[in-house]
Parts: sequence; structure tokens; C-alpha cells
Amino acid sequence: MAMSFNQTSEHEWKLDVCGYTCPHPQMYTKKAMQKIAAGDVLTLVFDNPSSGESIAAMCEAEGNDLFERTEEGGSFVWKIRKG
Repeated sequence: MAMSFNQTSEHEWKLDVCGYTCPHPQMYTKKAMQKIAAGDVLTLVFDNPSSGESIAAMCEAEGNDLFERTEEGGSFVWKIRKG
């Protein structure tokens, strides 16, 4: 189980926190969002359903746009645009 954060293309990043439980997915998401530029998109992959509510609330509080939520094979894949 290892968190991965990398740039996938210009203005696009991916953070994979599968295998982690609260509060780690939210903490890693917050750190990743601080590292990317306004307008960049973070694709977040996580598998702990209870993390979703806190991550969504954090996005709203910080002015980031959570614009896509899908589920793939037991993992949640969310796209967040930094505000």
C-alpha cells in the first residue's frame, strides 16, 4: 500500500490513495491540492467510501470544483479542479 501522486499531462495530476482509511485520503488530497496550480485537475482514486463525504466537504470549503464522480471496480474516481 503506497500513496502515489504524479503528473499525468499538462495541468493534470493523479493521486491514488487506495488502501488508506480516514483521515489519510483527505489529508493526502489536501496536500496534493496545495501543490498544483489553480485550474489544474486532480484525478483522485480512493477505495474507502467514508472518505468521500469529508473530501467533498473539503472541496466545497476550499472553493475547488468536484466535477466528476465515478466508480470503477470498487474504487472511486473523482476529478477535482483547483479553484
